[in-house]
Amino acid sequence: MNYQYEKPDNLVELLEASVAKYPDNLLFGKKNPQKEYEWVTYREVGQRVDHLRVGLARLGVKKGDSVGIIANNRVEFAVVAFATFGLGARFVPMYEQELLKVWKYIIADSTIKVLFVSKPEIREKIKDFPAEIKTLEKIVLLDGEGENSLAALEKLGVAQPAPSIRPGPEDIAVLLYTSGTTGDPKGVLLTHGNFTSNVLAAKKNFPRLSDQERSLSILPWAHAFGQTAELYCFIQIGGSVGFMESVATLADDMGLVKPTFLIAVPRIFNKVYSGIQTKMDTEGGLPKKLFQMGVEAGKRRRELKEKGQASLLVNLKFKLADAIVFKKIRQRFGGRLWGSLTGSAATNVQIQHFFEDVGIPLYDAYGLTETSPAVTVNSPLAHRPGSVGRVIEKVKVVIDKSVTGDPTEGEIVVYGPNVMVGYHNKPKETAEVMTPDGGFRTGDIGRIDKDGFLFITGRIKEQYKLENGKYVFPSAIEEEIKLNPLIENAMIYGSNRPYNVCLVVPNFPALAGYAEKHGLPADPKGLVKSKEIADLLTREILGGLKGKFGGYEIPQRFVFLTEGFTLENGLLTQTMKLKRMFVFQKFKDRIETEYK
Repeated sequence: MNYQYEKPDNLVELLEASVAKYPDNLLFGKKNPQKEYEWVTYREVGQRVDHLRVGLARLGVKKGDSVGIIANNRVEFAVVAFATFGLGARFVPMYEQELLKVWKYIIADSTIKVLFVSKPEIREKIKDFPAEIKTLEKIVLLDGEGENSLAALEKLGVAQPAPSIRPGPEDIAVLLYTSGTTGDPKGVLLTHGNFTSNVLAAKKNFPRLSDQERSLSILPWAHAFGQTAELYCFIQIGGSVGFMESVATLADDMGLVKPTFLIAVPRIFNKVYSGIQTKMDTEGGLPKKLFQMGVEAGKRRRELKEKGQASLLVNLKFKLADAIVFKKIRQRFGGRLWGSLTGSAATNVQIQHFFEDVGIPLYDAYGLTETSPAVTVNSPLAHRPGSVGRVIEKVKVVIDKSVTGDPTEGEIVVYGPNVMVGYHNKPKETAEVMTPDGGFRTGDIGRIDKDGFLFITGRIKEQYKLENGKYVFPSAIEEEIKLNPLIENAMIYGSNRPYNVCLVVPNFPALAGYAEKHGLPADPKGLVKSKEIADLLTREILGGLKGKFGGYEIPQRFVFLTEGFTLENGLLTQTMKLKRMFVFQKFKDRIETEYK
């Protein structure tokens, strides 16, 4: 389908325009051994891209070839990506934390010619791949100075510079593989125009964004959300990105980088919110009273504002709480954060209101890898908590009600310059999701209100029927349960069963104080065996769900686990979503027991 693309309409031009416009601006920052951030400029990154592009050309990489990388977010990830784009080749990113068989499948399926790896340990694991995969000609280590190193390839470009190729907007830029929760992962073919149209639409929704913005990189660039919203968007505006060292150092990194705008998932803010609630409950006294006063004043202030009214007393209470309590919360994020774009799941409205009162509004967006990724977005221009925002520029959403038979909601079908070309080497799977007129069937169920805000109400593949024939959308119930500070994670199951069963991973650190006070065993195994803890968690969960969900949706039985859902044990995707089938298989026996 032909679209009118605005400039820049390719990722090569996007980078080169910013290097020319902001040569001395800081671009990427990394923590050194002294625990300080060291930064490189747009000019320095642009030079490395130019040098590596020549090195890749000397290896025989040309238009249509595939260049892969197995690495976490780092300067070299961007350098390899843009050097690849500058030759008209395809960039194929992979996660460091991935199964060997998945790497092998992706490398073979995408016909990668040159593969960059971040660590010697990864190189050792895949050392036999060139003999087993006929298209893989060379493996290059990102660190070091040796023969097969990135540094050696860059040196080739210093001696013999060469101009870049400017791809067309409909040329393939990235081959991005989905998580593959069932079967082989699917390679999503995304064009230069897919990405740049997304970037330009985002900038129009956030007019405040400038070359003074800074992000702390939390989400993987091997996923569409982090890659588009952070890597490409921040380069386009001339902003800077500091790399998080690890999840364990996130709080310290926030203080050092002092971000102004974050690209994040609700889970991060849910954890902060739960931590604050637990701390207030533990401290009690005046701090808790001030906190509660601020929350109530914020709520009352919003209600009055909606009516066009104001209250001097309410404003005074809010200002007092803000000066003493909310200011400290802002400092936890570095003190400069004015907002965050959140995706992958809807943020709870209560938490959205809380952070808005704190001074850090959370703007929920919606998208998929296949839409590169943004479809809708909340922003300072139009924000409705509970929704995922309005459709971005040049994109159209159709609600196909024939799928649900419901007059108010249906499957979300997306049209626009953000929609993928298709799945690589998978014509059958492509035909299943693409409509004859170029729309992409998302598999998500939603509705659009009278003001154009989209609300996600379920996922076709996740929904199931109970024995009584009523539909359940488990993710909404799970998200509500996880808001409780005593709960780390949860999964609802009940397909064709008389009632729902809930697998619960307790927040063991949060329960430690309660256990000590009541003379209970503090270790996870002891806690989940305790009837007192089971009763406490059951009351907390049921109390949080009643009045928000139908009686048939609320779980009747609970299984308390000592093992969490993690990337390492294969129960979460790289974007922290549940691999439901894997979780079910692992705990099948315990679930079945609850139906006997």
